[in-house]
Amino acid sequence: MARPTLLLLTAGVAGLAAVANAATIATGAQDNSPNTTRLGNAITQDMNDRDAAAARRKRGLDLREQAAKAASARLAADVEARKKQDEAQQQVAGGPAGAPGAPSSADSQFDELARIYQAMKPKAAAVVFEQLDMEVQMKVAQRMRERSTAMIMAAMTPKGAATLSMAMARRGAKPQAQPQTAGRAPAAPAGAARR
Repeated sequence: MARPTLLLLTAGVAGLAAVANAATIATGAQDNSPNTTRLGNAITQDMNDRDAAAARRKRGLDLREQAAKAASARLAADVEARKKQDEAQQQVAGGPAGAPGAPSSADSQFDELARIYQAMKPKAAAVVFEQLDMEVQMKVAQRMRERSTAMIMAAMTPKGAATLSMAMARRGAKPQAQPQTAGRAPAAPAGAARR
């Protein structure tokens, strides 16, 4: 009587072993490594999720950068068109173009562009900012907060930052050089940019 029970027990163990081997082979084909544990699977899944999130963030930053480039190119083209239009009006009228009045749409575009650059990370903004025309750089920098301008200039190449600084300093010095009279000391320079 002990033999049939032992025989049945042995047959049951052999059946379970066959099922376990089949399951191991099936999981090994899926994971490419038959020794992967639940912890290993969880770590791999977490890494895949983080990689996907990083890829989504990178795509978002790339889209923002492209939008900023497109806006700056559009703005530069608008500034150039306005210059040509003002020159044409000046030649036709024979007087100075651009009489003072209400702020133009170009000014609002510079304000909008300044807000865009302030919202970007300084390192990413500096790469695009250096590609702009110097006149556009100055107008946008004048409309930005001082801290944002400083952070972007710190991320620029030394040559680009120096060029922008010199252009802003020259622009701030021009109005003060005209009203000086003999015998008076020059006034202390006012801030070169409105922020």
